[in-house]
Amino acid sequence: MNIDMNKVEQFAGQVVNDISATFSGVMTNIGHKLGLYKAMAGAGDMSSQSLAEKTNTHERYVREWLNNQTAGGYVKYDMDTNTYTLPDEHIPVLADEESPVFLVPALDVASSLWLDEKKVTDVFRSGEGISWSDHHHRLFCGSEALFRPSYKAHLTTSWIQSLNGTEEKLKSGAKVADVGCGHGASTIVMAKEYPNSIFYGFDSHEESIRIAEQRAEDAGVNGNLHFRVTNAKEYQENNFDLICFMDCLHDMGDPIGAAHHAKNSLKIGGSVLLVEPAAGDAVNENINPVSRLYYAASTAVCTPCSISQEVGLALGAQAGEKRLSHIMKDAGFANVSRTAETPFNIILEATM
Repeated sequence: MNIDMNKVEQFAGQVVNDISATFSGVMTNIGHKLGLYKAMAGAGDMSSQSLAEKTNTHERYVREWLNNQTAGGYVKYDMDTNTYTLPDEHIPVLADEESPVFLVPALDVASSLWLDEKKVTDVFRSGEGISWSDHHHRLFCGSEALFRPSYKAHLTTSWIQSLNGTEEKLKSGAKVADVGCGHGASTIVMAKEYPNSIFYGFDSHEESIRIAEQRAEDAGVNGNLHFRVTNAKEYQENNFDLICFMDCLHDMGDPIGAAHHAKNSLKIGGSVLLVEPAAGDAVNENINPVSRLYYAASTAVCTPCSISQEVGLALGAQAGEKRLSHIMKDAGFANVSRTAETPFNIILEATM
């Protein structure tokens, strides 16, 4: 082989950077769970001792953690004063749990992939699947914490408003289904914003429904909100004005069947809101950090989840608008269009 050693060294540097990020992801999660970022947010220059005192932690560990954060560019270090600063621009990403770009919970999702590494390795060999419920619980909690701020920021202020005439129905009083609702983050956001409407959250994972019911009670919205343990093709309720699939259709074994059941459960003039990971329609359109993240999650979680179910179509988390539109049209919808987007999601509306 005629190897260009400069390219070898460049690629080795890329891998070192990735390994460094993997190690440091643990440090980021620790910083979140110990409240270190929150203590630094808006506080200006801080010494390691003052941060340790503020968070009731030990200075020597805090100092080493701060140096890791400095090396990664997460915090700034002033060598003259021996102090550290969390830039204001980093606060929404690292410290503000209500921010739509609060990304730290993704590290809990990443940890579940490591914890389930053997299961994922085994299905590479067997071709079998891994059901959602068979993953480590950090996947469920991390997914909820990661998605909730985005739903709060965009679901009722942008995504529903982008659907033709739907928000007016919800304000006056409509019937809505949230299929694959998980811990109910999206369902609760909608129920709080539209108190005249009735919401149903459906999920096949019994433990998630139990948590969703508790979340709804804590939020004080259980009066217009009902959760059911059922899969996407078996819920009995119908005559919905709106049916939502929030970051879940690609996980389903039979997404066409799920979409067809939704079509049959809609009122005439009703809509399906489909929220899916941002993706282009071809691999060469998805060569970027966000798609890299989604392809990894898809390999370990989404694809095996689909394969574990009947049909096992295995759309994957990077299906893209064109493939998703074909799925909805195969299910009987006449019109599918993109109505909104974020750096992390595409939003489609399907109508009959």
